[in-house]
Amino acid sequence: MLHIGVTGGIGSGKTSFLQVWEGLGVPVVYADELARQLMVSDENLKKKIVETFGERSFRQDGSLNREYLAEAAFSAGRVEELNRIVHPAVFRELEIKKKKAREDGAPIFAHESALLLTTDRAAECDVVVLVACPEADRIRRVIRRDGTDPVSVKNRITKQPEFDRLSDKADIVVHNTGTPESLAAKAEELYRELVNRSEKT
Repeated sequence: MLHIGVTGGIGSGKTSFLQVWEGLGVPVVYADELARQLMVSDENLKKKIVETFGERSFRQDGSLNREYLAEAAFSAGRVEELNRIVHPAVFRELEIKKKKAREDGAPIFAHESALLLTTDRAAECDVVVLVACPEADRIRRVIRRDGTDPVSVKNRITKQPEFDRLSDKADIVVHNTGTPESLAAKAEELYRELVNRSEKT
């Protein structure tokens, strides 16, 4: 089984790319989504968040107070502190899901992470795929998707890695400059290539 890491900036199309793979039966883990799930379901993780960022990190119903935590972590320059708490739990769960995929006989297992190329976790992947897209197109997509404004999107982009400078660290770069159908075709083609490679190993 090949472990494929998929990364890319906000609005690049990496989620759409991986949804095609999911439709083809690939087990896919989205790191941000998994983190959000664990932050409300993992009691040890919740305890560490409360100890570090305060009781207001969670609402009375147990749900994550995203607005407060965003202010406490991102606006206060404590993102790395939050990551040090959350990431170990995410990686433990990722390994569990990866083991299950292997036991189920999956030829490839994929996980998505925007921070993949800025951490040592990239070395644990057999192949790293970067979904690349011009910034102007990314901004337009996020505005359409989230109903937000250009300034907000640009601010979010500045908080992410500079993917153009990191592209040489990826094994494969998928350029998303066309239609959704074009990206889907590229995803299917790469899927077949990687399955073929997996079967030969």
